[in-house]
Amino acid sequence: MKSEFKPAVYAFVLLVSIVSIGIIGYMIIEGFSFIESFFMTIITVATVGFQEVHPLSDVGRIFTAFLIIFSFGIFAYAVTTFTRYIIDGIFRNYYKDNKVKKRIRKLSNHVIICGYGRNGKQAAVNLREHKEDFVIIEKNESLVQKIREDESLLYVEGDAANDEILEAAKLESARALIATLPNDAENLYIVLTARQLNPNLVIVSRASDDHSVEKLKRAGATNVIMPDKIGGQRMAKLVAEPDLVEFIEYLMLQSHKDVSLEEVSCEDIAVCFANKSIKELDIRNVSGANIIGLKREDKSFIISPSPEIKLSPGDQLFALGKHEQIERLKSLIEKGK
Repeated sequence: MKSEFKPAVYAFVLLVSIVSIGIIGYMIIEGFSFIESFFMTIITVATVGFQEVHPLSDVGRIFTAFLIIFSFGIFAYAVTTFTRYIIDGIFRNYYKDNKVKKRIRKLSNHVIICGYGRNGKQAAVNLREHKEDFVIIEKNESLVQKIREDESLLYVEGDAANDEILEAAKLESARALIATLPNDAENLYIVLTARQLNPNLVIVSRASDDHSVEKLKRAGATNVIMPDKIGGQRMAKLVAEPDLVEFIEYLMLQSHKDVSLEEVSCEDIAVCFANKSIKELDIRNVSGANIIGLKREDKSFIISPSPEIKLSPGDQLFALGKHEQIERLKSLIEKGK
């Protein structure tokens, strides 16, 4: 953004310089007062043709002629530059960018989305639905302009592989980063840089090539997603098991008020419930939600867990139910009631 203001700064300096030369020249040559010299300089530089403040001497006329010659181009350049900045909205964008920077500085435990293409935009939509704070990093000017139009979006313009850009997005206090660029090499560089700057960061990266998956994981990616492969699998499933695919999408991808599948952490489980079984907690009857899956602290998954399974603080529950039922389950886990 600073580089965009260089032409405006140059135009302003040149304009101030030529006006200063004119004022000093008229004060010395003609003995005009400061106000008279300023007025004379402005009407000369702007070539408006007003009457002279006082009759000029021969030296004064020569000075005025040279002032017109040198100032004409400078004045035209300054007017053109400032007009372009106003029409292109550069000043307005600068003001918006500063407001966004102030909001980003207050963030913590947020998500960073690198790239605002199809995948990045969808990630932003889903994070917004889950009321997660996120910052978008995008270097394409046309896409950045579209992001600016939505005042609720936080963004940083630049290359996500650049340390300064990641720091501007508050990477050190972020909890996750999503790399959605279509180029695997760029995603790899982003993952390497982000992992170095924040070792505890959860990093999810896109990949287009099978050979890139292992490289991205070695570079520090927590998870690697291949949209093309997932798309192909989904299309095949829609042919073989269409109702199953639609049912899963209804639960996981669509926004609705009827029922949802959510993750419930046992990290803050009530002391009285620690190491108690699902049966002892009577989760289904008390909350109305169904536990359809469980992730253990060792990262292993249990599908449709038995009622005899005991819960521990390191577990993650996958519960199916209405919003109020999920909230009752969370209250049950955390408060013991």
